[in-house]
Order: sequence, then C-alpha cells, then structure tokens
Amino acid sequence: MNKTKKAKRVIPGFGLSMGVTISILSIIVLIPFASLVIYTAQMSWSDFIDTVTSERVMASYQVSLITAFIASAINAVMGVVLAWVLVRYKFPGKRIIDGMIELPFALPTAVAGIALTSLTADTGFIGSFFAKFGISIAYTRIGITFALVFIGIPFVVRAVQPVLEKLDPVYEEAAALMGAKGLTIFRKVTFPHIKWAFLYGIVLCAARAMGEFGAVSVLSGHLRGKTNTLPLHIEILFNEFKTVPAFAVSAILVIMAVIILIIRSVIEYKGKKES
Repeated sequence: MNKTKKAKRVIPGFGLSMGVTISILSIIVLIPFASLVIYTAQMSWSDFIDTVTSERVMASYQVSLITAFIASAINAVMGVVLAWVLVRYKFPGKRIIDGMIELPFALPTAVAGIALTSLTADTGFIGSFFAKFGISIAYTRIGITFALVFIGIPFVVRAVQPVLEKLDPVYEEAAALMGAKGLTIFRKVTFPHIKWAFLYGIVLCAARAMGEFGAVSVLSGHLRGKTNTLPLHIEILFNEFKTVPAFAVSAILVIMAVIILIIRSVIEYKGKKES
C-alpha cells in the first residue's frame, strides 16, 4: 500500500461542491463582469475619460456621494442608538420593533419609494409640514437621503446588535458606579468593543446607498443634473440606447464597489484579529 497516498477528506463531495460553486460564480459574477469589460473596451481611452467626466455624469457622482455620505452618517448614529435600546432595555413591543428593523430588507425598494414619496411630497403627512417653511423633500436630494436612510438603517443595527449582546453590561455598570457619565461610558467602555462592527455596518450602508435604485428612482423625480444618482444615470443611458457609454459609467460604479469591498474586508479582518 502506498503510504504517500493522501488521506481521504472527512467531508465528501468536495469536487462536486467546488464545481457547482465555480459555475454559479461564473454565471452570476464573472460573465456579467466580462461583458462589462468587453463593452467598455470598445471605447478609446480618451472617449472613456470624456464619457465618465461629462457634465451630467459628474453631477450624478456628486449626488450619489453626498447623499450616501449623509445617509451613512445619520445611520451611524441612529443605528447605534437603536441597537443599544434593543439590547440594553426591556419594554413592551420590543420584539415587534426588532422585527420592523428588517422591514427594508423584505420590502421591495420601489414600494418603499412610493410610500416615502407619498409621505414626503408637499401634500404628504411629513412633506406638508416642511412645505410651510419652504422646504421640499420629495424630488430633491433631501428626499434621496431620506430614502437611503430608510434602506440602510438595518445594516448598522444588525452589525452592532450582536456585539452589544455579547458585551457584559457589568463593565458599563462598574464605570457608572465609579462616577463616569453616560457619554464617557459609551466612549471609553462600550465603543472600543463595537467599533469594528460599527465601521462594518457603515461600510455596508454606504455600499447599499451607492447602488440603490428602486426607492431613489421613485423619490428623486429623475431631474437630470439635480437628483439623478449614478445608477439612475446609467438607466437613462440604456434607455437612450447609449449602451457603450452606459457600460463605461457602470465600470466606474463597479470600481467604487470594489473599493468599498476592500475596505469592508480590511475592517472585517481587523475586527476578527482583535476579538
């Protein structure tokens, strides 16, 4: 018997499982990405630069980045507060609220956009209040930010919540007994334990905000150069049969997504290293 023969795997079916995995990965990721590269390669470098730096594309960059940044900042605060309340307090209806956090995951984003538009329009429940002060929400960047806050809040809550549940409140109670104030307790005791989960949730929130289409498509009003985000501008290019420019702009969105994924991976690695 050959002693150098490799021992059989404890878990069978590796070859079949790997084959299925590669096939699915190719169909879902590699083939679409290859088509993106092929179409974009039809343009010369100068044409590519002119396309991705045109006036309307630059305006869509601005709208996407500004609204995604503001929405992520708002969710950073709201997400931690919601996670804190759900973990540290017991109150009637807690399970209902905890379940409602994931509503943006289950609700189709176009439906969310319609609902938010009806609320934030000048005749809506929320929009009518702000309209008295001359502030419009629907069909503006404010409305887009409002939609991105809605669809992004679960990412921060669900990232921070499990870490808070593992953190023994005895440390926070000990700090309080020693005279530390609430903000100091959070900054010195709680935040160091949740910081990587917190950053991870923000990155996921920003990634979702940059690529969001459904809710933003309804709530933005498609005002070119004013409320069109990058995904909306790509749709416009496709609808106008400008396929190659649409792929060129899509390539920029893919590059942004890759950068965000790299940042997410670094944060995930740092978090596991310190845990």
